[in-house]
Amino acid sequence: MAFVRFARRRRFTFLKLFLICFAFLGVLLWLYMRNLSDSESINIAHHPREFLSSKERSTLSKTNQNVYLKDVFKPNIFVTKRDSVFRNPALLHKLRAKTPNVPKQKVLKTFSLSDAHKDIKEHFDYPIPQMKVTPGLGENGVPVVLPKKEQILADKLFNDAAFNVYLSDRISPNRSVPDPRNPKCEYESYDHDLPTASVIIIFTNEIWSALLRTIHSVVNRTPPHLLHEIVLVDDFSEKEKYIDKHFKPGLIKLIRFNERKGLIRARLAGAELATGDVLVFLDSHCEANIKWVEPLLQRIKEERTAVVCPIIDVIDDKTFEYYATNLEYFQIGGFTWNGHFTWIEISDAEDKRRKSEVAPTRTPTMAGGLFAIDRKYFWEIGSYDSGMEIWGGENLEMSFRVWMCGGTLEIIPCSHVGHVFRSFHPYKFPGNKDTHGINTVRTVEVWMDDYKKYFYYQRPDLLDTSYGDITERLELKKKLKCKSFQWYLDTIYPEKFIFDKGVLAYGNLKNPMTMLCLDTLNRDEDKSEPIGYFHCKPNSDLVINQEAVAGFYLLSYTEKKELRIEENCAEINDDFDLHSELPVIMTKCHGGENQKWIHKMGGEIKHEKSGMCLDAGKKRSGDDAVVRKCYGGHFQIWWFENYVHPHIEVKDDNYDEKLNILH
Repeated sequence: MAFVRFARRRRFTFLKLFLICFAFLGVLLWLYMRNLSDSESINIAHHPREFLSSKERSTLSKTNQNVYLKDVFKPNIFVTKRDSVFRNPALLHKLRAKTPNVPKQKVLKTFSLSDAHKDIKEHFDYPIPQMKVTPGLGENGVPVVLPKKEQILADKLFNDAAFNVYLSDRISPNRSVPDPRNPKCEYESYDHDLPTASVIIIFTNEIWSALLRTIHSVVNRTPPHLLHEIVLVDDFSEKEKYIDKHFKPGLIKLIRFNERKGLIRARLAGAELATGDVLVFLDSHCEANIKWVEPLLQRIKEERTAVVCPIIDVIDDKTFEYYATNLEYFQIGGFTWNGHFTWIEISDAEDKRRKSEVAPTRTPTMAGGLFAIDRKYFWEIGSYDSGMEIWGGENLEMSFRVWMCGGTLEIIPCSHVGHVFRSFHPYKFPGNKDTHGINTVRTVEVWMDDYKKYFYYQRPDLLDTSYGDITERLELKKKLKCKSFQWYLDTIYPEKFIFDKGVLAYGNLKNPMTMLCLDTLNRDEDKSEPIGYFHCKPNSDLVINQEAVAGFYLLSYTEKKELRIEENCAEINDDFDLHSELPVIMTKCHGGENQKWIHKMGGEIKHEKSGMCLDAGKKRSGDDAVVRKCYGGHFQIWWFENYVHPHIEVKDDNYDEKLNILH
């Protein structure tokens, strides 16, 4: 009997041991499966976080944080049959390309983009922390809101890339995005034998997750027979070892500079290495959308000298929302006289010419970050100005050159690429140079002829800037028999506002009593922002073509009674109160009654609809400009620097004193 009890206890003991072992193996299997990526997961190599405490670093390195989402697990409407055929990595290995010698930079081994589920260390060996993608995060481009604790960490990392690094590292490089195309694009057809594309991506200290998302989106949404290669150019990244020894022969080529060359020269190096029929330049924080490349290649096949751009969709820098709200509306490119690119509306003439809202749409300029061009034509037309440094001005230079020298510049409405728009540059410029300003000087000296004076009106600080030798560019202009800038304005950009044409007065707008001038205070010109006051320059010593220039922001008082700066006009809120002060807002000119003002030389500036006057009383430099009830006092007297038809219709007892102050 005792033996039976012993045998029974032993059987129970073995059973308990078996159950414990089984449970232990189950835990091990669960941990192993947890570390594997699911269909949309990948380990992301992250950048160093030297400025975080050990506690924060520990928190940040944990995988699969509980991120609270809104509608994040909606059905993946993008990954449909029409797209899945391009997601098979096996198809990519059919493409191979030889690597030619490229002077002045080191060409590394090429490698292939393997299965997205594998650890990224298969290609890049980094001695840095790794993070896990959170499955489903940001799918279909929905915005992601982090919990407060995680948002604090995200804010600390924001300045490192000028976008939400913490969130980027948690969103899959293979995420789906919404289809933002005009519905009519579904009926567009494209030839099968389109030219092949070499996609060139320049990066410096780019966050890996953003770069990988760019690469994966290109590979996933480009037909394999059209994607000849992807050329990555690492412009001397400093924060981490971007390139190591773990590369495989295949689709992607890499170049790494041993010193900072800048965007322009890096793109030239990438173009020299590329062997596809068409060069497609992309930024390193983009997401190509469905059928993004076919419309670009089709247009270049039809018109070899067409330089074409996709519609650039906005990806929010904080939530990574992919905006695709208006499927039919888009803007084209313009420029400001201070040498910057800006977005403008499609003119009535162009809208009539193109006939269809999905047809190629002519644009006076391009943003420059995303465009496609026939590879041979790129070199024929003059490629980039190699005398330019680092970044800035190259987009306007190419825009003017293409139009003036026989090509066309177009936006292709059925091609969409998302782009993370950053509010500042996260990297430094060598020597803290104003490379944008210097490069733009080269542009205006070569291409703008007598109209360059308008640039120097806005940027008198660049009058004596050394901009290098432009002989070769002038010879190119002559060789290509390029047209004049006057032709460009008359033919391509006739709606461009010129601040001393069709106006009654222009220049600095000054209140002699306070010596305050109206100024934009460096606020965003693409948004509706208040205009403000700033100290006026004591005297106008700068001279351009025998004309005095004060060097502050130039306003125009137009024949349409507008107070105008470039494409923006001054207005006040419709809900005005005569017994209070209201800010003066600069917004896009629309010709409405709320943007009409009454002014005569040396008098008030009265808002026609409200009857209120621009007033500088009790205001300091940096304050917003306001209107108040008119009373005819000194704080409401204003003078433009130049009047087209000078005549004095407003005088008072202190007129001579005011005139002396003005001059």
